Amino acid sequence: MKNVITQFSRIFVGLLFIISGLIKLNDPVGFSYKLAEYFSEPVFNMPFLVPFSLALALFLVIIEVVLGVMLLIGYKSKFTIWSLLLMIVFFTFLTFYSAYFDVVKDCGCFGDALKLTPWQSFTKDVVLLFFILILFINKKLVTPLFNKSIQNIIAYASIFLCMLMAVWVLNHLPIIDFRPYKVGTNIEKGMEIPEGAPKSVVEMVFIYNVKGVNTEFKEADLMAIPEGATFVDRKDNVLSEGYVPPIHDFTMMKDDSDYKEELLQEPKLIMAVSYDLTIADEAGMSQLKKLNDAAVAKGYKMVGMTNSSQEEIAKAKKKYGLDFEYYTCDAITLKTIERANPSLIVLEKGTIKQKVHYNDITDLKL
Repeated sequence: MKNVITQFSRIFVGLLFIISGLIKLNDPVGFSYKLAEYFSEPVFNMPFLVPFSLALALFLVIIEVVLGVMLLIGYKSKFTIWSLLLMIVFFTFLTFYSAYFDVVKDCGCFGDALKLTPWQSFTKDVVLLFFILILFINKKLVTPLFNKSIQNIIAYASIFLCMLMAVWVLNHLPIIDFRPYKVGTNIEKGMEIPEGAPKSVVEMVFIYNVKGVNTEFKEADLMAIPEGATFVDRKDNVLSEGYVPPIHDFTMMKDDSDYKEELLQEPKLIMAVSYDLTIADEAGMSQLKKLNDAAVAKGYKMVGMTNSSQEEIAKAKKKYGLDFEYYTCDAITLKTIERANPSLIVLEKGTIKQKVHYNDITDLKL
């Protein structure tokens, strides 16, 4: 019975690590954004690690996949199980911290393929910790499946293939797109809220200064506010989250007006997405003028999408000789739309028809 439980744990943990790792390896840039969120001031306040988010993301996801493979084949079982135990203890702490202090809404454990709440992520890690402890206690039962030469080949091949996949997705796009803005999505329909969908329940809390002390009053307690108290602020406590459409924060702002309804009706529209023009790839940006000329000749309208300031937009247009208009949108939304900076999106009346990395601009079918 002990051997059966151990082998089940071995297969369960190994497969889960491989699946979770491959999903994140499919989109390491997205996982790096999640790590940057953990490093931010409101969470762990380690901003010096933010520039290394992508490198750390790549290291972690490759290690995750390789350890899963090593566990399945029984390669260096003592080292593998110790590594898995240390990794799951670290991630269990991370997900508990996120859940308890409500600082990160999604751990990114399965990328955009499967969204988990903070407490769901913590529960998942606790379950994994339980099975890894079984493996730790019964390390001697985790034996190699093949001879030493084949074990070495499989282990090193998994490292090589993971690195190859990482290079590919970084220089092109995720192999499988799990995001709300994947090809075939109609942006306007993605923003719709179905009839009868649950709505958020919000409790208004009013803050008054009472004799030098800021005191909170609920809406039902307003009559109890003492004379002389001065209003300080108001906040909304979300008691229960309502339905949030897959696309809920997409805008195309210019001069304080949102042009998305107008532009999403264009039969031929190309969006050049650069969430931050100051760090956009120069080689990619330098191709946009030529693309715009070719697109206009074929009846397309090309626009830029960014979160940069008007000053930075003007600098970029002058530097690269761009004569199309830029519209602004939230940086997180733009990072969700596409991972490359810049990247190109082809739309037909709001429906995404094609997406390409700046390295693949020649693949655009106009």
